[in-house]
Amino acid sequence: MATYLITGANRGIGTEYCRQLQARGDTVVAVCRSASVELEALGVRIEAGVDITSDTAMAGLVERLGGLPLDGLIHNAGILERTSLVDLDPESVRRQFEVNALGPLRLTRALLGQLHAGSKLILMTSRMGSIADNSSGGSYGYRMSKVALCIAGKSLAIDLAPRGIAVAILHPGLVRTRMTGFTEQGITTAEAVRGLLERIDALTLETSGTFWHANGQVLPW
Repeated sequence: MATYLITGANRGIGTEYCRQLQARGDTVVAVCRSASVELEALGVRIEAGVDITSDTAMAGLVERLGGLPLDGLIHNAGILERTSLVDLDPESVRRQFEVNALGPLRLTRALLGQLHAGSKLILMTSRMGSIADNSSGGSYGYRMSKVALCIAGKSLAIDLAPRGIAVAILHPGLVRTRMTGFTEQGITTAEAVRGLLERIDALTLETSGTFWHANGQVLPW
């Protein structure tokens, strides 16, 4: 039985991670800004009131965890604010960087003492963070922040290898969540998380730092 901490756990993919990990017998710490009815119904440990852009909030989380060893740290929290070149909003770009790229890096540093040899660090990114795959343009803040998260993941894989900690950089696929407007073209959160957990379970130090689609495809940078 492993212990996983999941950010952005109050809805969508985050809640589904909690559901499936708990169902297979793992211990779950669900981290979010505010809990949802759906998350509370799972009966997992919930640490609410945590804004990953706040040093104070992260320090409070670390204190409440009390040195709890973590076998898996899943950075799932993220925001999407669509901005085109015409209506470019620099504040929106900065906000997405803070949440999507800098937040996971800061929280990883804060929880580093609770990770150990064999722990797995999971960065939930997006195919929109692939430069080679960008064929439609736009979404400047989201794309830029996810590219930043991908390169942070690659550096983390190198820096954490001596500690025996492997890093996965994962794209869930197009999923029917609030972030995507519950698109009919998307897969369910249950299907997405099943694929994501397959990638996490198969992760080793040899494959650390790889940019994966949940379906097993290696994505281009």
